[in-house]
Amino acid sequence: MQFLDQFRGNQLVTESDVAGFVWQGTPMRLMDRQRGIRKPRQLSAALTFRTVFTPPDGVPPYADQEGPDGFQRYKMRGDDPEHAENRALRQAMLHGLPLIWFVGVERGTYLPIYPVYLVAEERELRQFVVALAPEQRYLLGVSDAGNADDVRRYADRITRQRLHQPMFRARVLAAYQQRCAMCRLRHVSLLDASHILPDGHELGQPVVPNGLALCKIHHAAFDQNIIGIRPDLQIVVREQVLLEVDGPMLRHGIQELDGRRLEVPGSPAADPSADRLEVRYNDFLAAI
Repeated sequence: MQFLDQFRGNQLVTESDVAGFVWQGTPMRLMDRQRGIRKPRQLSAALTFRTVFTPPDGVPPYADQEGPDGFQRYKMRGDDPEHAENRALRQAMLHGLPLIWFVGVERGTYLPIYPVYLVAEERELRQFVVALAPEQRYLLGVSDAGNADDVRRYADRITRQRLHQPMFRARVLAAYQQRCAMCRLRHVSLLDASHILPDGHELGQPVVPNGLALCKIHHAAFDQNIIGIRPDLQIVVREQVLLEVDGPMLRHGIQELDGRRLEVPGSPAADPSADRLEVRYNDFLAAI
């Protein structure tokens, strides 16, 4: 995990990035190209597990998902709970060992989430329960009706912070080739993944068609209804802002966007959803 810390600035890693890991003078693979669960021969328990990339319009090969209690699930290998790889994960669970979860955001590119812990096993469903933070490990035993809702809300918040938000950002920026959809700025540290519709909306899921890669100033202008986007991808600047006189940032950075077409991935699966844009544009018009 200390080895992976060096990639935190970029967030994402490739298989070649992690191929250089060495433990006690011996190279150790952190990912297996053919399998999702990695137990190095030097260890008695699993070290990492992986969820492969699924295109925005694709169906994941494994049904890894969030459970009704707010905790993530990770599917076992195959139908046999006693498969060697499942036993390796079980050993990590029984001994409370921290694991690394590589979540695919592009083909061959992963977001490493760590440390995570396996805190329970649902053998009949062939899956493990995953805690995404050390403090989340202790929530699963709290089951009385008086605080079950509080536990769920807290688990949901941790899941958003440690999985959904980083995954949403990584996948949106990858789809937009690491550049702002309005001004084409490529400085990744200055880019955000903006939601077209917020989390609380019925269409506000953290998926690429509900996202836009925007630099921080255009993200703020979009959120504040200074800038709107029509369903046909034309950018609209609020009329009173067009009449303002200020410095070059307002003129070149905001006003000159009016009438320009939004830059999008160009893939029907990744392009912003026209339905979502229409709802958001109506909100923009109502705010004028």
